[in-house]
This record gives sequence, C-alpha cells and structure tokens, in this order.
Amino acid sequence: MAMKESTWEIHISSVTEEGLDLYPELGEEWFRAWQQEDPGLDFAGPGAISGKVHLEKHGREILLRGHLEGTLTLSCSRCLEPFKLPVATDFHLLLEPGPEPAVPEEELTAEDLDLDFYQDEVVDLERYFREQILLMIPLKPLCSETCKGICPRCGADLNREPCHCVAEKPESPLAAELAKLKK
Repeated sequence: MAMKESTWEIHISSVTEEGLDLYPELGEEWFRAWQQEDPGLDFAGPGAISGKVHLEKHGREILLRGHLEGTLTLSCSRCLEPFKLPVATDFHLLLEPGPEPAVPEEELTAEDLDLDFYQDEVVDLERYFREQILLMIPLKPLCSETCKGICPRCGADLNREPCHCVAEKPESPLAAELAKLKK
C-alpha cells in the first residue's frame, strides 16, 4: 500500500496476521513540516527518503520491520556548506498496547530498546520514521573527510581559497618573558 505524506497513523485493526506492507515516500513537504514543528532541526534543505515498512500482528502485539534509504541535506560542521548525505537503515520494533509503565530508574536491556508502546489502538509510524532519520545523522556531519573548514578569523572557506590572515603574536606577559629568554 502506497502512503501519502500526511497519513502515518495506522489503526491496528488494519494489520492482519499476514501483515501490512507500506511504502513511505518522505519528500520536501514532509521535511518542511517537520522543521516547522521542531525549529531546532539542522537540515540545510529538504531530504528525500523512501522505504518499505512491514507490520505484523501477533495477538495484541505488532511487529514493525522497516527499511529507509535516501538522502539528507545537512550543513557541514567544518565549512558550513550544505551537502547531500546518502543514508540507509533497517529497523525493527515490537509494539505493545500502552501506556508505557512508569518504572523508577530501571536499567534498560538490549531487548527493551526494541520495545515500544502504541496508544488508542493506533500505531504512529511518523515518530519511528523521525527517530530513524535522526539516528542516521552523524554527530559531526562532513561534506568530505578532507574538508578544511573556515578560517576562525576572517571566515574564508579554506576549501576554495587560502586564508590571508597574519598570525598574531601572543601578547601575554608570560609569552613576552619566554621570548626574552630565547634571545
């Protein structure tokens, strides 16, 4: 079943034991809406993500398996230029009826990380798509491993032009005394 960008809530009654296959297409409009909801997101432009999601019902539990791939437009952490990053991920979750129980300070096991809860007989796929996309973003996105960045003084993009700043001599009293000792 192909999905429109605005339809991400799946009622569990539509998921059979044989399963339900969905083919999300997350384009410019979807990314723009996400950034409006969360202005702290650091996308330099729209992304394009597509994939396949399979939901399977086992009693009241839903097994969610998915694959997402495409490109994200990010800002390089060194030169600040936008660039396209190819991404792909596979994920799976076991969803149980909620609400999530409140347990004080309990250590999570590996199995707990693959467990989540759905509310009111509805699985909201959008939150899982967003989570997977955020997990694909590197902590320090780089346009290339050889990116030289920008000059901290004049702001020149060192990938495009050399910096013409003159190195300033240190003016601390300790540095002045050390310079005298060297003479």
